[in-house]
Amino acid sequence: MRSETAASPERRAAALAGLKAYQQAERPPERILPPAIATAGRAALRDYGGSGPPVVFVPSLINPPFILDLAPGNSLLEWLATQGLRPLLVDWGAPAPEDRGQGIDHHIAALLLPLLDTLDEPPLLAGYCLGGTLAMAAAMLRPARGLVTIAAPWRFRRYGDFARAAIAAQWEAAQPSCAQLGLVPMEVLQAGFWQLDPARTIAKFERFARLAPDSDQARAFVALEDWANAGAPLTHAAGQEMFERFFRADRPGAGRWWVKGTRILPARLACPALELLSTTDRIVPAATAAGLAARRSLALGHVGMIVGSRARAMVWEPLRDWLLAAAHTR
Repeated sequence: MRSETAASPERRAAALAGLKAYQQAERPPERILPPAIATAGRAALRDYGGSGPPVVFVPSLINPPFILDLAPGNSLLEWLATQGLRPLLVDWGAPAPEDRGQGIDHHIAALLLPLLDTLDEPPLLAGYCLGGTLAMAAAMLRPARGLVTIAAPWRFRRYGDFARAAIAAQWEAAQPSCAQLGLVPMEVLQAGFWQLDPARTIAKFERFARLAPDSDQARAFVALEDWANAGAPLTHAAGQEMFERFFRADRPGAGRWWVKGTRILPARLACPALELLSTTDRIVPAATAAGLAARRSLALGHVGMIVGSRARAMVWEPLRDWLLAAAHTR
């Protein structure tokens, strides 16, 4: 805030007023995820009902999974359950310090794949953000009827030198403490997101200060911001691999990512695949996508693709149509 508002005391005051209003805003009852139908270690597979082909949604390891089920009337998963599909959500659970050695590959091999193995038929896979990156690997290690990635990074080098240097510096500063904890707290990850677009971080609180506290826009802001600032920590190994193997070395984009002896390459996908990306995404820029042959480019922002006011028409409905078509492709 000091750096972004150094030349404008008025903006600083407005941002602080917005931050105070956010802190004091009333919260709705906590969103309760459906019961688990399967578990693997600390991870669970949660069933949103519906009838039809199973679609396993893989959320990011960062932030809670309920962005896909944010609020009544704004839940992609609840809506899909009414559209001839059976959405299932991977809940990664909360790691303990003794889980420090569980890296990203472990999350795929020891948590995600065993959950998929409990299903009676090959599912459709859909991954959001880093969950899309993991879902891509899962689709090469288990039979899948189709794969959709939503705002998923793959070519990490395309974040650009400046952003990658800032992320590397942040990890260098945080790594000793994270090594002691055995975990990477959400605060470390959130600070990295702020650095990707610091001006927007301040501006959103300036705008919130002008909203009526009981307005739909204010309630939506609070729900989304609470999600963005929540979440279990990463294991130390997963954080280290994300910062060093993905952001610094770009192993996925360079074709040097192997999981369980399998080289993870988009060209090796044996199922129909689609990527959805946003040209206005600051968290996962469109240039970092895998470059699948089937793609749909939008201008909705990162979370706007899932919970924005235009998400149903531009993402949910085309996603439903594609999943249903892929499920019935032989």
